[in-house]
Amino acid sequence: MTKNLLLLIALIPACVAAQTSVDLIIRNGKVIDGTGNSWFYGDVAVKGGKIVAIGKINNYTAPKVIDAKRQIVAPGFIDVHGHIESGIFDQPTADNYILDGVTTVVTGNCGGSSGNLKRFFYRIDSLHPSINVASLVGHNTVREQIMKRDNRLPSVAEQRKMDSLVEQAMKEGAVGLSTGLIYIPGAFANTAEVVSLAKAASRYNGIYASHIRNEENGAIDAINEAIQVGKEANIPVQISHFKIGGKGNWGKSHITLGLIEQARKEGWDVTIDQYPYTASSTNLGVRLPEWALAGGQDSVKARLHNAVTRAQIKKEMLEQLHSYKFKNYSYAVVANYSTDSSYNGKSITEINKLMGRKGKASYEAETIMDMVEKGGAQMVYHSMNEDDVKYIMKYPFCMAGADAGVPVPGKGMPHPRGYGTNARILGRYVRDAKVISLEEAIRRMTSLAAQKFQLKDRGLLKEGMAADIVIFDEATVTDKATFEQPHQYSVGFQYVVVNGKLVVEDGKHTKTRSGIALYGPAKL
Repeated sequence: MTKNLLLLIALIPACVAAQTSVDLIIRNGKVIDGTGNSWFYGDVAVKGGKIVAIGKINNYTAPKVIDAKRQIVAPGFIDVHGHIESGIFDQPTADNYILDGVTTVVTGNCGGSSGNLKRFFYRIDSLHPSINVASLVGHNTVREQIMKRDNRLPSVAEQRKMDSLVEQAMKEGAVGLSTGLIYIPGAFANTAEVVSLAKAASRYNGIYASHIRNEENGAIDAINEAIQVGKEANIPVQISHFKIGGKGNWGKSHITLGLIEQARKEGWDVTIDQYPYTASSTNLGVRLPEWALAGGQDSVKARLHNAVTRAQIKKEMLEQLHSYKFKNYSYAVVANYSTDSSYNGKSITEINKLMGRKGKASYEAETIMDMVEKGGAQMVYHSMNEDDVKYIMKYPFCMAGADAGVPVPGKGMPHPRGYGTNARILGRYVRDAKVISLEEAIRRMTSLAAQKFQLKDRGLLKEGMAADIVIFDEATVTDKATFEQPHQYSVGFQYVVVNGKLVVEDGKHTKTRSGIALYGPAKL
């Protein structure tokens, strides 16, 4: 045996020992790490649910190696505005989110959360959905527990009880307080009530996320109220689904966004989120004046059956309609009406005609009241302008939030944002319209969201961070869901990894459920 051969044999154990075994390796990707920095070619190694190496890594082996083929490798997207309290338990694979690149959802928005967050988080960790879940504590939920749906201000004792519930929820893991000041019973609260609750959340390092009191004619005052809450409670503010609705308000986004910019210049931590569509979605009841919705459904019916009260409700409805510069309710389309599913996908104007009524706004208001009396409906409102959507999207402290639940495929005509928010931003607005850069879009969807909601081990591709990763083709990523055919998954996301496990492989959901509950900073 030659001397050289002996030397080679002697070196073999050292070479083998130098190889590090991991669970997963992603090679040859265009890595966008979530910081906003430019992409670079690199590899990512994952072990035990964590990223253990990133860059050019040659001394790692794994049972699973993905060739990213120069596709984008990025942190898993964080949707900061979800409503998945019940849907995630019915459909824990959360296909609509996962196939849109989302690995974490913050739920409990618009003032509505689980009434028992300790149990909610326990169920999440027991169920292990396909996505990670964080939650805010909802003002409406808290208020209804103490004051039901009463149209009044709380007593001192009631305020203390509500404050205590918020504090308890923060200790159980909430990331902050949310309000939905357009909804009942939150609409009956004054600013002082909200400030007191926000102070309770602030004591535990939470944030304040608000569906503000008005997103149309009264948007300026409503934004200022949210900022005021932040100042008085000394709490970071997140304004939800930032928009400006109503024809008469189109083009005013430079004014409303200016309020956010000014607050930040003054040193207040105020940020926003947005879904990339010109239509919103909420219930049909918001077309009625707030006072008409106080109490339970029986109280609403009683008001609608009283001729004088009904006439007053109708008068205020039409005043609201005209203030938005709409001639009728054709902009309001039914997403889901359980009383008669044949109405799904039709506008109020079309339904009014089907009922044999005259084509006037006053008759359409009657149709709305009739539908509310029968339980109401989930609606899609085409009330915004594309130029405002683009202007708001350019703002560097604007995150992505679908404002969606976990839809049942084929059921109703939900807003397409529930399926395609992230793909739409990446395809329509980044690739095609070039409103923002790819690196900037990913920063908004990842590290900015993680920083704001204090998800400390998420949002970056970095050693030691949780291995939530998406791999997608920037040339083909596209949202397929439309208003006419909303139940369509996005395309272009080839792989999705949640806590180190492959949940999407070759564009298909593996049905793996590796998500966990993510807790706020005060979790005991």
